Amino acid sequence: MAAEALVEAGKPASPAIRQLEGALNKIGLTRAHKQIILLILIGCLFDSFEQNTIGVAGPALRAQWGLTGADIGFLNTITFGSAALGRLLSGIIGDRYGRRVMLATNLLLFTIGSAACAVAPNFTALCFARAVVGFGVGGEISTAVTMLAEFCSPRFRGTAAGLVNVAAGGFGNFLAPAFGLLIFTLFPGENGWRWLFAALALPALLVTFYRRLVPETPRFLVAQNRIAEANQVLSRLASGSLARTDVPVQNFLTVADTAEPPPKSAWRDLFRMPYLGRTVAVAIAILMSYGAQLSVLTLMPSIFVSMGYTYSGSLLYAMIIQSGSVLGAIAASCFGYYFPRKRVLTFGSVLACVAALSIIYLGVNIYLVLLFGAVFQFFVLLLNTSIWIYAPELYPTRIRAFGVAFILATGSAAGSFIPTISGALFDHYGMVGVFALAAGMYAVFALCIQLGPETYGKSMEDVNRSVEDDLSPTPQTEGKPATA
Repeated sequence: MAAEALVEAGKPASPAIRQLEGALNKIGLTRAHKQIILLILIGCLFDSFEQNTIGVAGPALRAQWGLTGADIGFLNTITFGSAALGRLLSGIIGDRYGRRVMLATNLLLFTIGSAACAVAPNFTALCFARAVVGFGVGGEISTAVTMLAEFCSPRFRGTAAGLVNVAAGGFGNFLAPAFGLLIFTLFPGENGWRWLFAALALPALLVTFYRRLVPETPRFLVAQNRIAEANQVLSRLASGSLARTDVPVQNFLTVADTAEPPPKSAWRDLFRMPYLGRTVAVAIAILMSYGAQLSVLTLMPSIFVSMGYTYSGSLLYAMIIQSGSVLGAIAASCFGYYFPRKRVLTFGSVLACVAALSIIYLGVNIYLVLLFGAVFQFFVLLLNTSIWIYAPELYPTRIRAFGVAFILATGSAAGSFIPTISGALFDHYGMVGVFALAAGMYAVFALCIQLGPETYGKSMEDVNRSVEDDLSPTPQTEGKPATA
């Protein structure tokens, strides 16, 4: 069924939201939308480069400072741990003060942290700098997903949110080693790693400057009863240009501002029924998926070495397998336009499980391992990206930023312990143990995802309307504004 039909079938939570949905569908996808998407995706691409930097610069750091493998691992632990905290705090602040505030703040933290890494005099200073980087990177991604979902109409929001992981998880992870190789070629010597961090700071600073053009999302403004400002943003979107400040304001929303104060951002509602059920189910699902992905990415070079290949050859084979990630992220972004979320997530997790088992039972030579490995990575990024599309649609506007942040932070937390379990299985059972665990985790994923609601093509407020009514002490009338 077309997305527009699904929207019309529902009953929006308030007159203002009903008008907003109609305005977004009428405006469609304009050049202004594309400018917003581009500016956000550039930042996400360099965020992904930054998350891979320690792995790329690790050998140089070990040679110059005499670091151990545990020291390099600790730098990644700091980065991802700080990213999880950054996502949570960014979600709380974003729901209270706006998405745009956190978008600029997170990218500025990322820039400062990268510059601090470039001039770090010792390992301790580098650890503190990585914490700053992680905090900015974590908040950046979750804020980007939320914003793109809220800027677009129901028909296109899945594709827009999915593009974040095309830039980050797809092209970002795939191109990060090549980006590092380019910098080391341009700046050879023992301080090449410093130039790598510096190169990551400069583009982010430019994006920070250009992001002054990105407005607050109209959904957040309507949720705050700031109707006049929402009309200004909608008019800029309709004009097709973010740079124009003299755009005539059209009254897309004619509902007057209510005297009633806007709903507060009650982030604790995320952990109360009935939101608790969907939060726990989807958080477990993304923990399974992220854990399986990070385990395979971490151990694939070691798996190839155990098969008798050289270290350089193992890295090449790992990159070949990683090529499936790019295609998976792109496919998820396209599927977000055409197919229901739960259908994609269910079939994707089942096929990821089958791909993992195929590596175990059918990977009798290097060619089949590469083939099934690339297929496995395709479905891994298909699922991760689809969850990024799904997460913003699970919550009302007042707690959406924190809901998305919590789910993505759970995924980041998986990187702190699942690879350790996979490593132990690899030591005892080899490649079979690693992919058997991955297959089991995707089976759990498929079960968990059945507990969430279907959201495809619906107003994000419609999905939560019955939930909000359950939380209200008395029924709301047609004319009384509901929580957006």
